[in-house]
Amino acid sequence: MTINERAEVLIQALPYIRKYNGKIIVIKYGGNAMVNEELKRAVMGDLLLLQLVGVRVVLVHGGGPEISDLLKRLGKKSEFVDGLRVTDEETADVVQMVLAGKVGKSLVSLIQTVGGKAMGLCGMDGRMIEVERMDEVHGYVGEITKLNVQPILDVLEKGYIPVISTIGCDHQGHAYNINADTAAARIAAELKAESLISMTDIRGILRDPKDEDTLISVVKASEAPALMREGVISGGMIPKVDCCIEAIRRGVKKVFIIDGRVPHAILIECLTDEGVGTMFVQG
Repeated sequence: MTINERAEVLIQALPYIRKYNGKIIVIKYGGNAMVNEELKRAVMGDLLLLQLVGVRVVLVHGGGPEISDLLKRLGKKSEFVDGLRVTDEETADVVQMVLAGKVGKSLVSLIQTVGGKAMGLCGMDGRMIEVERMDEVHGYVGEITKLNVQPILDVLEKGYIPVISTIGCDHQGHAYNINADTAAARIAAELKAESLISMTDIRGILRDPKDEDTLISVVKASEAPALMREGVISGGMIPKVDCCIEAIRRGVKKVFIIDGRVPHAILIECLTDEGVGTMFVQG
């Protein structure tokens, strides 16, 4: 890239930097970008750059593969119903250990390695995420009943990137597993975030799932049910899209599903004209 081309990239980013300055962006982090070390470092660099240009970044993460790996080593089989992990009391302990411990702290450390400041939080801290049991089938899987985002705002105010592990608690203090997409959508809405970005392992919503050139770049919230009926949105993408629509319904202005396999996908989506995924908007 020539010097002039680099300058053009910066000029193109200016209106987006102005638009997002001082605003909150919630990043739901998962998929391939979370297990590939090179991509992980690129994501953390993106978060730091956004913070340095005045964006208030909140990172919400899952950790399904790491949970499954530890359960396997403990001789415990992972079981899923309707895409959610069946969580007995022992599994709930493992979830808490992996998400709030290994995964959360490693992300905090990595952000600090690239020059940023981060603080790990989980939904149990300050009773940030209160839940009740979803049903008896899933066990210790929580349905969010109340959010207290003040701890997140306090961490942002001090100049740190909050790294949030999606574990909640009930009134008795029991730990519950929470779907990371669901938690990110609710947190984004409660924070009145400018946008929510969900990282996945596909380009976005594809008109033809077998052809990545059929990306649908913009979806109105009202169009999503029809796309589900047509089978354009299917399988594991349905709950992700439901969370996107829920965030829009609760007031988040724009929600993006982007391809976490693309290096610097967050910056491309936030700070360029092109974008790399599917944007959900009101309407």
